[in-house]
Amino acid sequence: MGLRPSVRIAMATLVAALLGSASAGAGDRRSLIEFGWDEPDTRFLREHLAEMEKTPFDGCVYHVDAHPAGAAPASLTWQGWGRRRFSAEELAEARADLLAVAGSPSRFRRNFLRFNTTPADLDWFDDYSAVIANARLAAKLARSGGGPGLLLDTEAYEGKLFDYRKQREASKRPWTEYAAQARRRGREVMAAMQDGYPGLTVFLTFGYTLPWKQSEQGRKPISECPDGLLAPFLDGMVSAAQGSTRIVDGHELSYGYRDRSAFVEARRAITRDAAALADDPAAHARVISAGFGLWLDHDWRKNGWHVDDPSKNDFTPAGFERSLRSALELSDEYVWIYTETPRWWSVRGGPVALPPAYPEAIRRARSGD
Repeated sequence: MGLRPSVRIAMATLVAALLGSASAGAGDRRSLIEFGWDEPDTRFLREHLAEMEKTPFDGCVYHVDAHPAGAAPASLTWQGWGRRRFSAEELAEARADLLAVAGSPSRFRRNFLRFNTTPADLDWFDDYSAVIANARLAAKLARSGGGPGLLLDTEAYEGKLFDYRKQREASKRPWTEYAAQARRRGREVMAAMQDGYPGLTVFLTFGYTLPWKQSEQGRKPISECPDGLLAPFLDGMVSAAQGSTRIVDGHELSYGYRDRSAFVEARRAITRDAAALADDPAAHARVISAGFGLWLDHDWRKNGWHVDDPSKNDFTPAGFERSLRSALELSDEYVWIYTETPRWWSVRGGPVALPPAYPEAIRRARSGD
C-alpha cells in the first residue's frame, strides 16, 4: 500500500494548518517525563516521591508487577500483550501504592504506566480477550495513580507484532485482511483503555511516523515495512478515541536530534505528512499530538559515558540543552528523556553516574534562561 488518495493528503494538510504549530508561549504547558533503565515499580514510586520530585521532571514512566498468591511475581508491563490474563486481586499491592501516590501532595504527578506490546506471542486473528482485559486493567491502575494515562511501548522487543511478513498466516491471508484485523484490535484496545480510564492520554514510543519513515515517506508499500501494521492498528485506536482522549506520538526517532530543523521536520511528519497513512486524516489531526524523546547518554556503547568529563559525551550538557529547548518548543505537551547508564534515582538514594551539569542544563532549558 502506498499513499492514500491526494484528497486525503489535502485534508490532512488543511486540518494541520488550521490547528497551527506549537505555540511559542506555551512553555508552561510542557511536561518533561523521565523514562530509562531506572524505571521504578509502584512501590519505589510511592517510597521515593520526595527524592524524585527534586529532579527536573514532572513525572516518569513506571512498571507494574502482579503478586499472585503462592506464585512468583509477574509483570503486567511485559506480559500484558499475550495470553495471560491478569486479575485485580494479584495487582492489589500495586493499586495500593498508586492510590498513595495519588493522595500525596507531591508535584511529581505526570506518571505513565508502561504497557508493552509484549510478549506478542499471538496472531492478530487469535483470541485477544486477555490483551483487551489487561489493557482495561492497566488503564484502571493508571487512573488510580492520578497520572495522565499509559505509555504504550510499540517497540518490537519480542514478537514481530506489526510486521505483516512475519504473521503466522501471511502466506494465506492478504495484507488487506491483516490490516483490517489490526484496525479492529486497535479499536478494541482503545475502547478497553477508555473503559478503564475515560479521557486518558496514550503515550506512544512510536506512532505513525515509524511506518512513514520505513515506507520512505509513502514511496514503499507499508505491507513491506517491519512496522507496517502499526498504521492500521493506530487507525483503530484513533477511530475509537472519544472525548478528551489523546494519543501522543512520542517520536523515539528524535533520540539523537541536534538541530532545531530536525525537530521542525519531525513535527511536520507527526502532525501532517504521516497522516497520509491514516484512514481518517481529520480524526488523526484531532487525536494525535506531537511529542519528542531525547537520549541523554546517546550512543554510549560506541562513544562511552564520561562522568568526569561530559565534554567527551555524544551529548555534551550544552548540546543537550539546545536539543531540549527545541523539543520543548516544538512539542504539543510532552517531551521525554531516556537514559541507560546514568540513573536519576536509586534504592540507596540519589543519582548514579549523572554529572551535575546535565540536571542544570535541563533546568535552564525548561526555564528558558
